Amino acid sequence: MVDHVQSLARGLAVIRAFSATAPELTLSEVARATDLSRAAARRFLLTLADLGYVRSDGRLFSLTPRVLELGYAYLSSLSLPEVADPHLERLAAEVHESASVAVLDGADVVYVARVATARIMRVTINIGTRFPAYCTSMGRVLLAALSPERLDDYLGSAELRGLTSRTITQSAALRAELDRVRARGWAMVDQELEEGLRSIAVPIRNRSGRAVAAVNVSTHVSRTTSQQVRRDLLPPLLATAARIEADLAGVARSTVD
Repeated sequence: MVDHVQSLARGLAVIRAFSATAPELTLSEVARATDLSRAAARRFLLTLADLGYVRSDGRLFSLTPRVLELGYAYLSSLSLPEVADPHLERLAAEVHESASVAVLDGADVVYVARVATARIMRVTINIGTRFPAYCTSMGRVLLAALSPERLDDYLGSAELRGLTSRTITQSAALRAELDRVRARGWAMVDQELEEGLRSIAVPIRNRSGRAVAAVNVSTHVSRTTSQQVRRDLLPPLLATAARIEADLAGVARSTVD
C-alpha cells in the first residue's frame, strides 16, 4: 500500500506489545513480540521514551499514562479504571461527594476514573484531565511515594505557581508537607487548586506495596469542614482504596494463573 507508513505501524506495534499480562517487557521481549530486530525495537522504545509514552528502569520497559493521549492502550494494560469504577460509584453514593482515581505522569496527575455527584470546580473533569501534582491531594499522595532521588528531581524542576492564595509555592514547604503525607498515609488539600475546593486522597498500592495510583473525594468548603473531611470522608476513602487494591491483586493473580 503506497500510503502505508511502516515506521508508524511498527511504533504502534511496540505500544501494543504491552498488555495486562505483559505490563513490563525487556528489549528482547519487545523485539520478539513485534517481529523486529533488537536494534529496531531499541530505536522505537527510545523514541517513545523521549516522547514520554514509555519509561524504563534500565532493563524493563513499560507504558506511561501519556499513552492516554493516543487512546486507551494504557487503560487497557493497567485495568485500573475498570476495577475502580464500581468502587468509586459505591463511595460517591455513600459520602454524597465526587470521587476520582488518578495516576502520576511527570509533573501532573492524570484522571483515569471518576464519579461526579456535583459540579464544584470551574473546569469540567473528564478521563484524561491533568492537574499539577503539587497542589492536588492525589498528586501529593503520589509524590510522597516517590523515591528520594525522584522526589529531588521533581522538586528541583517543578514550577510551583500560586493558583490560589493558599497554594504552597516553596519547595521546602512542599517537601515538609510531603513528609507529613508520607507519615500519615493520606493528603488533604484545602483550597490550593481552586478556591472553595477541599479534597482528601489516599494511595492505591499494587501487590508489592508500590503506590500506582491515588483515590480521592472532593467537596466544597461550604458543605464540609476540614475536621469533617477527616472524620467522615477519610474512613470510607481508606476502605475504598483497600477494596480496589484487593481487586487489583485478584486481577494480577488471574493473569498469572
